Amino acid sequence: MQPLIEQINSLLPQTQCGQCGFKGCLPYAKAIAENKADINQCPPGGGDGIAALAELLGVSPKPLNPAFGTHKPKQVAFIIEQDCIGCVKCIAACPVDAILGAAKFMHTVIAAECTGCELCVAPCPVDCIVMQIVDGPDGASKPERAALAKRRYEARESRKAQEAAEKMEKAQLKKAALIKPKPTV
Repeated sequence: MQPLIEQINSLLPQTQCGQCGFKGCLPYAKAIAENKADINQCPPGGGDGIAALAELLGVSPKPLNPAFGTHKPKQVAFIIEQDCIGCVKCIAACPVDAILGAAKFMHTVIAAECTGCELCVAPCPVDCIVMQIVDGPDGASKPERAALAKRRYEARESRKAQEAAEKMEKAQLKKAALIKPKPTV
């Protein structure tokens, strides 16, 4: 089952947008492999993605299910810099770490790294993030862009897991220090 999940995942666009109803491309791939999701739930993949999945799985292609959204041309997030207040909510929302900035400083999007997932738009309290259609080819093929996005997503998830483990360890040490009886003088 694992090789099939990996094959399905490799055909997905790796936007990690959640439009399919799952928390990223890998959970969606797993659901497809387990017959718990249909092949037509990925708006970023569009008709080409559905056709590739259908070919892999030996089933007939079908139209994108509109309940999950519509296919759009490739787009990237753009931050209207003069309106950015540096709240870092967009940075936390970006699944591929394509937004740079620091608290109370202006942020910017690395367009070549942005998957167009739109997850940064909603948390912005000042509506300074807009999606812009990418005109023309950006030099990378769809599989190359997907592979890069997958690597960036996996690196982010690994970093977040490490940060959570470190935070847990610090909390346990602090708790142990509080519980430890103080020597009497």
